[in-house]
Amino acid sequence: MITLTPSALSAIDKFIKGAATPVAGLRIAISGGGCSGFQYGMKLEEAQAEDDLVVEMEGVTLLVDAFSAPLLQGVTVDFVDSLNGSGFKFVNPNASSSCACGSSFSA
Repeated sequence: MITLTPSALSAIDKFIKGAATPVAGLRIAISGGGCSGFQYGMKLEEAQAEDDLVVEMEGVTLLVDAFSAPLLQGVTVDFVDSLNGSGFKFVNPNASSSCACGSSFSA
């Protein structure tokens, strides 16, 4: 379903270990918005929702809601750290187009 690169796994692990409260998993979600129609979201969750799809990947628990699951099928998440900034980068084979900033797409 979703692939996390080693760099993304390392960054997520640091965020989870640095969280002030216990973490059930990392939610990756799609919502309406952004300049291309849909945007990616990531959030550490204290509890899993009843209808979440749960994906375990090398010690990281991903939580994905039913709406987001088909739009995230085959997505690769990377963490990029460069002189221009750092952050998560999504490569989505389901996107028909994406904006220049890489944080939104259209399906």
